Amino acid sequence: MSTAEENKVIVRRWYEEAVNRLDTTLIDQFCHPDMVSHETSGDRRGIEEGPKAAFELFKAGFPDLHITIEDMVAEGDRVAVRWTATGTHTGPFLGIAPTQKRINLPAMYIYRLSEGKIAEVWVIRDEGGMLKQLDAVP
Repeated sequence: MSTAEENKVIVRRWYEEAVNRLDTTLIDQFCHPDMVSHETSGDRRGIEEGPKAAFELFKAGFPDLHITIEDMVAEGDRVAVRWTATGTHTGPFLGIAPTQKRINLPAMYIYRLSEGKIAEVWVIRDEGGMLKQLDAVP
C-alpha cells in the first residue's frame, strides 16, 4: 500500500473512531502533539487548542453530530476530505442558546500527515451558513 493510501486509511479512521464519537481520548492516537490547525479565524497550535477544543465545543452544542465523508483524495503526505456534518443544536454553542434546529455543515479539510499522525490541517467550513441555519445571523 502506498503512503498516500495508508494516510487515507488513517484519516478515515480519524473520522469514524474519534470525530463521529467526539472522543477526546483518541486525539493523541491520531494527532501529533504539536499539530497546527489553519482556520479562517487564525491558527490553532497543539491538540488542546485544536481538535480537543473543537470536540468540546461541538459535543456541547451538537451531541448527535455526525460527519459523512463525501470525497477523499490523497497524494504523498496530504489527504483532502470533503465532508458534511449534520446534527441537532441541543446545547449551548458559541454563545447561542439551544434552538433544537438541525444543521447541515459542508466543509473541506486538507491534512498533512507525518509519521502516521495528523501534523497539520487546513480548514474550510461554511460557518456562516451554519449560523444562518440556527437563526443566529440574518
